[in-house]
Amino acid sequence: MNTARHPSGLQQAATPVGTTEGYMPGWANDFETEALPGALPQGMNSPQKCAYGLYGEQLSGTAFTANPPERTWTYRIRPSVKHSARYTRIDLPYWKSAPCVDPDVTSLGQYRWDPVPHSDAPLTWLTGMRTMTTAGDVNTQVGMASHIYLITQSMVDSYFFSADSELLVVPQEGRLRFATELGIIDVEPKEIAILPRGLVYRVEVLDGPCRGFVCENYGQKFELPGRGPIGANCMANPRDFKAPVAAFEDREVPSTLTIKWCGQFHETQIAQSPLDVVAWHGNYAPYKYDLRTYCPVGAILFDHPDPSIFTVLTAPSGVPGTANIDFVLFRERWMVAENTFRPPWYHKNIMSELMGNIYGQYDAKPQGFVPGGMSLHNMMIPHGPDREAFEGASRANLGAEKLDNTMSFMFETRFPQHLTPFAGKEAPMQDDYIDCWDSLEKKFDGTPEGNWNK
Repeated sequence: MNTARHPSGLQQAATPVGTTEGYMPGWANDFETEALPGALPQGMNSPQKCAYGLYGEQLSGTAFTANPPERTWTYRIRPSVKHSARYTRIDLPYWKSAPCVDPDVTSLGQYRWDPVPHSDAPLTWLTGMRTMTTAGDVNTQVGMASHIYLITQSMVDSYFFSADSELLVVPQEGRLRFATELGIIDVEPKEIAILPRGLVYRVEVLDGPCRGFVCENYGQKFELPGRGPIGANCMANPRDFKAPVAAFEDREVPSTLTIKWCGQFHETQIAQSPLDVVAWHGNYAPYKYDLRTYCPVGAILFDHPDPSIFTVLTAPSGVPGTANIDFVLFRERWMVAENTFRPPWYHKNIMSELMGNIYGQYDAKPQGFVPGGMSLHNMMIPHGPDREAFEGASRANLGAEKLDNTMSFMFETRFPQHLTPFAGKEAPMQDDYIDCWDSLEKKFDGTPEGNWNK
């Protein structure tokens, strides 16, 4: 046990910030951390002279008068104005923002894609992003975009931040490091990372090639959903989110900073690394979260609850109960409901559902929805189990069953999701996906029992 003797005689934890090295636990906590002793001012935010000759600077994620405010005070080697110069417009043709409506691409329908394959081209976080759908309007700060990333190379003396959005990163293959202004986050499949708007970082490949999914949130930032009658426990628990401890680099080397602003990309040349925050405190920070710690809640007698019961994070809209985005997780769990059709039922609703498979087999689509693949069922478009899933669930012996080897997710939004030219013309779309319902048979024969011989 890592403990130390307190002057009072009590044994005290030697690392009281948490049990995961390099991270601090908790969601929306007011953290404080310093990479050098005494670098963080105590009892005030803006001393006349900061320790170590640092500059005090605030990063705000909300308007000043928002309640509660989301802001972080940083103490850095140079103020951010030294990490900014004249901007030059650049083109990243595969990274799109809403509105992106191509008249030659039809977004109405049910769609599914095989995994986007890796290429031989050297790709970084910026050049390897492939936008699949967009929704809403980045200029009015509503809606989202969904992306696939393909990465084979680390960013070297190259940095990025988005003024448009926070990014929810869902790795499917390979391991990434996000070296950010506020510290280091390493993520792998079965984990996610949340990168707030305005945060500067570079992305390094720890184990590649890397592929995964990104939800770009233009609207209000993600938060934990209200649990309602569920109460204080289960689903995603705040303690399982990890914010990084302070880490900095003092490197004077020609570098490039790329900024995403109103759907456009701009580049500026600077003379040093912008990752120079020596200490910080506040509640506006990046996180990582292990999806294996998500505790699902479900039916324990009969019927199948709405998929919203599996919400990990939600980004609210101006309409109560109708999210700008929900991030929903379908992971391993026990199925015990009696006299119940256990997979998701056939349905259509006002929310547009984009799904991705991290690993394993999804219960409503035993075939075709493979790890790394995606599907899209837009608003008010009917969808549900294919014939194999329907027949199997309708005829199953309903004992307790472990739904194992499965982890899929959904980016769900109240806006229609429009396919990009890449999704409609280049990505490996399964043209026969719509046919998965063709073999569903009529079982109505006028009798209460129906014709289950088919």
